[in-house]
Amino acid sequence: MQNARARASLQLAPVLRKQSALNLDSIDLEDPDRGLISELCYGTLRYLPALEILAEKLLHKGLKEKDADVLALLLIGLYQIRHLRVSDHAAVSETVQAAKQLKKPWATSLLNGALRNYLREKEPIEAELSGNKVFDSAHPQWLINSIERQWPTQADQIFTAGNSRPPMTLRVNLQRGDRASFMAKLTEVGIGASAGQTCESAVQLDSPAGVHRIPGFEEGLASVQDEGAQLAAYLLDATGACPVLDACAAPGGKSGHLLEYCSDIDLVALDIDENRISRVRENLDRLKYSAEIQVADASQTDTWWSTQCFDYILLDVPCSGSGVIRRHPDIKHLRTPEDISGFRERQIELLNALWPTLAPGGKLLYITCSILKSENQDVVNHFARDRVDLEHIPIKLEGAIQCDPGIQLLPMAERQDGFYYALIAKRSEV
Repeated sequence: MQNARARASLQLAPVLRKQSALNLDSIDLEDPDRGLISELCYGTLRYLPALEILAEKLLHKGLKEKDADVLALLLIGLYQIRHLRVSDHAAVSETVQAAKQLKKPWATSLLNGALRNYLREKEPIEAELSGNKVFDSAHPQWLINSIERQWPTQADQIFTAGNSRPPMTLRVNLQRGDRASFMAKLTEVGIGASAGQTCESAVQLDSPAGVHRIPGFEEGLASVQDEGAQLAAYLLDATGACPVLDACAAPGGKSGHLLEYCSDIDLVALDIDENRISRVRENLDRLKYSAEIQVADASQTDTWWSTQCFDYILLDVPCSGSGVIRRHPDIKHLRTPEDISGFRERQIELLNALWPTLAPGGKLLYITCSILKSENQDVVNHFARDRVDLEHIPIKLEGAIQCDPGIQLLPMAERQDGFYYALIAKRSEV
């Protein structure tokens, strides 16, 4: 059987070729190597911009695209040496052995030579590269430029967060118990945790734990959800027996929280991806809530809308994901500046399409997991321009950055991910 390094390289190769995002679903949850494979893949991608610079210095010439698995092995080897508590000998020998297992024996001498050269010359190589912003921050240059321009005083905090391991945060179902009682149950099974700082439903674990260890998880007593994402239900504040739309619902975390917040709502949950909509069903089934779930493009209202207007709309739009890079580190490699304009067009398209479905007096919460203004307040302001029936609703939240309009949560290494929220209403009378 192939070792963990070889298997990790096969997972990383399509990402390096920009063929797909990282997806470890094919690795069985009970596989003894799954934890190490996950660490090697996610860790290598978190530091990929810096590791690629090192790899370029260590290789005499670039590798062909078909040998992306070999490049992945070199990057994995460098990641182990720089960031893991793995002996240098093991990092080199296991990585070289992996090349044999991939049936590329020619690469063994290349990998052995490059990694051992790095070990010999580590200090002068690192000193030479110090001051190179891409190397120091492990972020691509275009994103560095955007972050430093938009968030000059918080840029280093954002880079640090982007390279950190994200905390595991739970959302307690407050319809079925209080946070203090749930935290007591965690203590009973030896799981350390602390109360969230913003949401009364949030509990942050001291270290990640498998959901099978979470008391009452299968019974719907808690869900895994970042504290920043938990704000959505509180800010929308949908109450009463009223129609509510979750327009881009997958994987269903916010849908579930909307129903936990007020189980009386009549929820419609849409998503354009048929595979991902199954996650919405699974999440709501576990929580024992129901909703009208449809596979549909929210912007194509003629294919799904019954003409009954919604009192509340949750619009968590597709975006760059620049606020959740630590959870999806392949973003550093796969996203380009050109993608941002495409996301912006899609965001405006969704707003334009859904506005007629909002009832007079109704509220729409616009959400991204982005920290880029071009996807956030710029989009909302563009949409709001010349709309006499639109009203901005101020959001006051301690610790959030006030925008015009809305609020921005920046990613923090030991706390929440990065999110943007803007709340708008449709005037009853114009």
